[in-house]
Amino acid sequence: MRNESEILAEIEIRATPERVWMILVDFPSYPDWNPMIRSIEGVARRSERLRISIQPQGGLAMTLHPKLLEVAPNRELRWRGGLAIPGMLEGEHFFLIAPLSAEDVRLTQGERFSGLLFRLFPRRFRRVTLAGFEAVNKALKQRAERGS
Repeated sequence: MRNESEILAEIEIRATPERVWMILVDFPSYPDWNPMIRSIEGVARRSERLRISIQPQGGLAMTLHPKLLEVAPNRELRWRGGLAIPGMLEGEHFFLIAPLSAEDVRLTQGERFSGLLFRLFPRRFRRVTLAGFEAVNKALKQRAERGS
């Protein structure tokens, strides 16, 4: 059964899991390459709080303060957060890195949404979020394959 509150975008990247991971946890470099997550402040350590500024194309700019749920080097980065008003909008965001070969990975970026705003505007959330995830995945692929 498909989870209607989950939005996923996958991409194959010609890079090692270590290379992709290094880009994902290099939070200070996000403004240089990430078209949706404009900045992340904090440390990539489980249970830490981050300060994330997002600006999805066609969506609202937001600053979130999610908690890191999983920091598994070369495999998974996952956080959960939401708006200041409980029940309005919450999301669990994740990046999964799956090796395909010694030099290739599949990156899956996703989010599971809940809350009133998602239930009221599911098509808009899906459209804006998916477009943003696809743009981020492409930008990450370019950065990883470029080797810089």
